[in-house]
Amino acid sequence: MTTPYQQPQSAPVPPQTPPQAPPMPPQSAHPQQMPPQAQMPQPKMPQPTPPPPGANPSQPYAAVGAYTSPIPVRRTHFGDALASEWTKIKSVRSTIWTLSVMVALVVGIGLLVSATTSDKDYVTAPPTLPGFVGTLLGQLCLVTLGVLVISSEYGTGMIRTTFTACPQRARVLTAKALVFFTLSFVTTTAALALVAFASTGMHSGPDVMEPSGKQWLGATVGAALYMSLLGLLSLAVGSMLRHSAGAIATMLGVVLLPSILPPFLMMSDGLFDLGETMQKYSSPQSLASLFQVSDDLGNGMAQLGLVAGVTGAALIAAYSLLEKRDV
Repeated sequence: MTTPYQQPQSAPVPPQTPPQAPPMPPQSAHPQQMPPQAQMPQPKMPQPTPPPPGANPSQPYAAVGAYTSPIPVRRTHFGDALASEWTKIKSVRSTIWTLSVMVALVVGIGLLVSATTSDKDYVTAPPTLPGFVGTLLGQLCLVTLGVLVISSEYGTGMIRTTFTACPQRARVLTAKALVFFTLSFVTTTAALALVAFASTGMHSGPDVMEPSGKQWLGATVGAALYMSLLGLLSLAVGSMLRHSAGAIATMLGVVLLPSILPPFLMMSDGLFDLGETMQKYSSPQSLASLFQVSDDLGNGMAQLGLVAGVTGAALIAAYSLLEKRDV
């Protein structure tokens, strides 16, 4: 028993210890023997996307990661360069305006000359002659267009984009030359043929000289070839100079100086032969020979061959400088 003066004794309290985690099972060296909750998830590899329906299975596709481009990757060829240059030349306003002015000059002046002349004016000259007057001015339009086809890209800086898309610079220049020459030749031939047919229809009397096959060919295809070669020469000069105003001024000098200087050179005995040669191969004399205005002028094949040779030499120089110089 306890007395009122004695405190009851309590049982001893054991010391507090921190809770311990349950023991983990021993790890094994093989992951397949580990419990499922202890295994690390494996990353999933991206699966290649199949080509779109209707695609050619033999055509390679450019894929970035899991994305597959629907655009086929293939090597470019010369046809792509031709398509690019055709798109550029037909979408530029200068091409439309320059060719329109050229056609208006050749056809308009030719029909005007044919309408203001009579049958007696074509007794010794072929009735295809009225187209000659319009070509004297129309050739200046092709000279201007030939320069602008390539110099405008240098002026705007778009030539860098062109050479980036097609690093083969010779291919670009060849495509430009072919597209421009074909366009100018077809347009000029059509305009000259229209004038020739209209003029022979207006002057077909018994006293009118009947044009021969060579006269028909020279007044249409020959004159168009001469003008187109002048335009191609302008393109080569524009590629070398890379400046529109400078190249146009140079070509105007090439076309006009042989027509202006010969009378002054022929005043001197020492320069008479030079002046006579320059007059023979000048632009008006060359076109008059192609139209066969008179038998003394020839058929114009010599003048046409000279223009072709000078144009070929200028193109070779343009190719050489194009590969050596930076843009």
